[in-house]
Amino acid sequence: MSRDVPIKTLLPDTGEMVYPLLQHIGNPSVPVVRRGDYVRTGQLIARADRDPSANLHASVSGQVLGIDKRRTADGSLQPCIIIANDGIFLEIGYPQNRELSLLTRETVLTVVKNAGIVGMGGAGLPTHIKLRSAGEEDIDTIIANCVECEPYLTSDYRRLLENPWKVISGLAVLLQIYPGARGYIAVSEDNAEGYRLLRELLRDDPRIYVKRLRTKYPQGAERQLIYALTGRTLNAKMLPRDIGCLVCNTDTLVAVNQAVIMHEPLITRIVTVTGDAAAQPGNFRVRIGMSYRQVLEQAGGLADGLKQEDALILDGGPMTGVPIRDLDVPITKLSSAIVCLRKEEMQRQKETACTRCSRCLDVCPNRLMPVVLYQDARRSSARSFIDHNGLECCDCGCCSYICPSKISLAAPIIAMRHALLKKPELAGDYARRFQRE
Repeated sequence: MSRDVPIKTLLPDTGEMVYPLLQHIGNPSVPVVRRGDYVRTGQLIARADRDPSANLHASVSGQVLGIDKRRTADGSLQPCIIIANDGIFLEIGYPQNRELSLLTRETVLTVVKNAGIVGMGGAGLPTHIKLRSAGEEDIDTIIANCVECEPYLTSDYRRLLENPWKVISGLAVLLQIYPGARGYIAVSEDNAEGYRLLRELLRDDPRIYVKRLRTKYPQGAERQLIYALTGRTLNAKMLPRDIGCLVCNTDTLVAVNQAVIMHEPLITRIVTVTGDAAAQPGNFRVRIGMSYRQVLEQAGGLADGLKQEDALILDGGPMTGVPIRDLDVPITKLSSAIVCLRKEEMQRQKETACTRCSRCLDVCPNRLMPVVLYQDARRSSARSFIDHNGLECCDCGCCSYICPSKISLAAPIIAMRHALLKKPELAGDYARRFQRE
């Protein structure tokens, strides 16, 4: 619905901008501003604290109103820096662009950390942690994940058509610090135009290759993507670097380019607004700290005069997104889409008893037993959940989608998995992403 609509830039209204201190895996950032301070666009407002953590920058200019707990898209209350946007967008000064060929490994790692870049495909691991944890000789394959397999989402599709050099340059920066690696840009089969464009641009590049992958879900998941491109396998205890790979999302690579070459911190991202209840589906460059309500209204609002209660509004795509009940929550570094669906058009089928059909086992990309894990999660049986390999779940939601009994299998499984990953004494090696590396 939004793939053919060019990216449009939205500017926030004057008023409050909200910046949660936790927009990444790990520890919250620590504020470096106080109530009454005047900040400029691009200025550091919170610093990384005890890795994994990430810096946070103001996306507008204005006065700091204070630090307060505010509701976020997942429904939780988080400490946030509140800035009154003055509408001027006065920026800090940026030096001249850097030359890629002159960059050292330490310069790139320092700049990426200072810019507050995190994995923007959903994982949220601070990118400097990912890069620093692998030595120069440890990585032989760097993958730009432009597959975007989640239904409705089209921001990566538009990026490749409109800003291909930013993606290529971001990948080139990473290849600069891993001299023995090859780069691969992975795109879906249905992105034929982007594939042809990239092939033309990279015709004479000896280190970057463009690969087309079958259009299927969850092809863009890390483990499935690596296997499709390299034939290498890993489990959830492992990190891609353990098998010589590094995977970065499209927007993450653009952020790396903007930071390393252009000196710009991470203060914007592309958000897809779409669905049959959206008046004008499209892709929008938005500033972190804007509210979901502002973005949706500036994108055209809901279709046909629908009220919010007449639509199901998701933070993210229909497979892995979560319902948003309060639109007055902030866009963060991890916000990828606002999907609006008409409630009247959605099937309202009543949940019935499990028929033991095994379809959830058939579709699980990691060969798990979702119906068994669902029972473990409902009983809060952590030991049994772990014994049944529940920590290998990749949160794809395929089991819920395929279930003929309309049982919401994925929700309790995902909730228990995430709860256990925060307990290293139970999760063991599975908790590596939450620990300092």
